Amino acid sequence: MSRTLIQIFLDTVERHSKPVQFLHKTAGVWRSVSAQSALDTVERLGLGLESLGVRRGDRVAILSETRLEWTLTDLAVLGLGAVTVPIYPSLTAPQCAALLRDSEARVVVASSAAQAAKLRALREELPALSAVVLMDRQNGSAAAAWEHAWDAVLARGARARSDDPSAFRKRAAAVEPDDLATLIYTSGTTGEPKGAMLTHSNIESNVRACLEVVEIGPHDVALSFLPLSHIFERMAGLYSMLAAGATIAYAESLEAVGDNATEVRPTVLNGVPRFYEKVHARIVGQVAHRPPFARALFAWAIERGRRRARAHFAGKRLGALDALQARLADRLVGAQIRERMGGRLRLCISGGAPLAPATLEFFFAIGIIVIEGYGPTETSPVICLSRVGQERPGSVGVPVPGVEVSIAPDGEILTRGPHVMQGYWRRPDATRAAIRDGWFHTGDGGRVDETGRLYITDRLKDVLVTAGGKKIAPQPIERALKETGWIAEAVLCGDRRPFVVALLAPDRAKLEHEAARRGWSASDYGVLLARPEVRALFEAEVARVNSGRASFEQIKKFDLLERDLTQESGELTPSLKVKRRVVLERYGSRVEALYGPSSVESAA
Repeated sequence: MSRTLIQIFLDTVERHSKPVQFLHKTAGVWRSVSAQSALDTVERLGLGLESLGVRRGDRVAILSETRLEWTLTDLAVLGLGAVTVPIYPSLTAPQCAALLRDSEARVVVASSAAQAAKLRALREELPALSAVVLMDRQNGSAAAAWEHAWDAVLARGARARSDDPSAFRKRAAAVEPDDLATLIYTSGTTGEPKGAMLTHSNIESNVRACLEVVEIGPHDVALSFLPLSHIFERMAGLYSMLAAGATIAYAESLEAVGDNATEVRPTVLNGVPRFYEKVHARIVGQVAHRPPFARALFAWAIERGRRRARAHFAGKRLGALDALQARLADRLVGAQIRERMGGRLRLCISGGAPLAPATLEFFFAIGIIVIEGYGPTETSPVICLSRVGQERPGSVGVPVPGVEVSIAPDGEILTRGPHVMQGYWRRPDATRAAIRDGWFHTGDGGRVDETGRLYITDRLKDVLVTAGGKKIAPQPIERALKETGWIAEAVLCGDRRPFVVALLAPDRAKLEHEAARRGWSASDYGVLLARPEVRALFEAEVARVNSGRASFEQIKKFDLLERDLTQESGELTPSLKVKRRVVLERYGSRVEALYGPSSVESAA
């Protein structure tokens, strides 16, 4: 039977009443928050927001990094029967204003004065907005009459609760599973963001389905660091963990995840492929600075671990000698790496995009299980999820219970079930285009093998069509480039062009270490990239990726970028997907140079 999201929380408090429901770090110290204390704050905050004018069905935006207050605000809003509108804190003021205008948010709960300042300059453009609440407690005095300190709103709620102690519970009991819970604006890699309308039952059905597949319980500690503004972390890292009774620890930042993992010793975490790729690259990079014997031992141990991983993926058993060597390798290397990640990590979940097979194999080689899931914002989000023990590189698993998947004649992945959104906010035409005959059209290309496992092949709307009419899916080639270990990010170009070229952002730390090892001196990083030896290194990597591919798919030329692509520069979405259009616009002159008059290659 479907529950509301606020009921998940209330049931968890009643059933487990954990003394450590949440962990967060303030002033350098980890502090625990009990389930009862969290409920007390949620009730006071909810009634405080109600005193600011929030009513059932109203939209309340959260403009904040992932932190405990984000979760408490979300639960307070949902308990009133209102609708949460998450906004990524990395968005610019005009971008925030556009989402607030579209959603007609009545209140914004912002993490800091810096976030509130984005709204202050655009106040006149937001007629529906009546109040801003600041999470940071150091903001004791509001900068404007419409701004309210967190503690002041809690105090208003406490007064309302003293008049009617059951007021919040009454509001929560009136919320229905089919009520709208949230508007989540898609990250917009290919167009303007649209607000996906997800109900309580949409998300709750996904929570229930995923917990049938993944075993998580009150003994688990989840480290939360992905943006809660993204449906993946919100469903998997928040509601699913609450439903399972797990403790949730909030990382200080993405950069602090490694240190925080050592401190809180999580048993489970969610990440996107870019996170796992960076962890992999960081470990390899650190080993590169070790003495020769340590490097050789690491290489030997990882290879033995990879053999064990490959046997696991193939459903086979290792021979006696290989099994013995794998156990020794794990004791000498794998266990040491796991200890640096807290020593208790038993499960990682990857979502947002397909994980490179080499990265998946590496984590299994060091003894950490990673399962992959797939699904866009509009499907709450999980459509498919790997089962522990049945992982396959390149596959995102099989549909979760209650979810149907079909492959259209053109290869597009379709899905239907209780997880599919109600539509796009005030965009009936877009809704009709996306949901046809009950099937949601994902825009992703895929295939299903004989075991029912789904493989993502490409993003249909992102296919490159050369001047010769050849169609190329760039994502698999870009993933292969990043698997070389030398390339942090890759962007293919070739739409309506005679051949394919690539912009490559090298793994700077690894390249600089290699340059020091080989004595490639350079006055700065740009000069280093221009050295013939460096060009030759990347030419060899591109040649390896080109090998075995059709001529029209091969990268004919490339350029090396002096910096990585970032979310802050607008080149990556908040979920760390490349915004191809933005990158091509920003580096347009360099792309044009690759197609200069000296080019004589033609499309195959």
